Amino acid sequence: MKIAIIGDFDPNQKLHLATNDAIEHAKQLVQSDVTSEWIPTDELQGKPDGFAEEYHGFFIAPGSPYNSMAGALSIIKYARESKVPTIGTCGGFQHMVIEFARNVLGIADAEHAEHDPYASKLVVNPLSCNLKGSSLEVQITNTHSKAFAAYQSNSVTEQYYCNFGLNPDYEELFVKNRFDIVGTDEQKGARIMELEHHPFFIGTLFVPQDNSTADKPHKLVTAFLLAVESHYNTRNETASKLSSQLQ
Repeated sequence: MKIAIIGDFDPNQKLHLATNDAIEHAKQLVQSDVTSEWIPTDELQGKPDGFAEEYHGFFIAPGSPYNSMAGALSIIKYARESKVPTIGTCGGFQHMVIEFARNVLGIADAEHAEHDPYASKLVVNPLSCNLKGSSLEVQITNTHSKAFAAYQSNSVTEQYYCNFGLNPDYEELFVKNRFDIVGTDEQKGARIMELEHHPFFIGTLFVPQDNSTADKPHKLVTAFLLAVESHYNTRNETASKLSSQLQ
């Protein structure tokens, strides 16, 4: 099994190292043989057709602005449409929002304020309060969500490192189109979003990997790995059945 971590790896970036560690923690817990590799965003558009099919999951990393916003969005679109398990944290969350706005909601000029602060359709805009470096409580509001199934709790405390989030003016449109807000903070802002009718497509404005340890792997990252494993097994079963039918 292979996971692609989409982002521009920086060995001095704490959250990039935490992403690697969190995957390893979860990997040991579920005893998975999954491997992961970073793919720089500015290399994505130069990849050959079909390269993404070799991966069984995508982790959209923190650390925006990315070197190539278009590259990151192209993978998010593929993962959403192809139903490949995907998790995005901090900047990953923000770009999952932008991709959905442009390609599902029909807001072709949807923008990120960090990328273009003067755009007319700022679907991702500055938060009303700076959350960078904050540890805040998140209420999981949908007990039928995959996020709740992972945490098994209505309330969790997580670490934030970003200053941008979903513009509240667009929340209703996202929910109406089944990219649901399943976790909020005390200000009722969107902090966890989850796509219905997808094996695992979850974005968190916080950074769960920062709360992961070898002794206590993060529950959401572990749930992601389990979804990757399920996707891998399903794909192999389908390929095996097809091979048998052709013989």
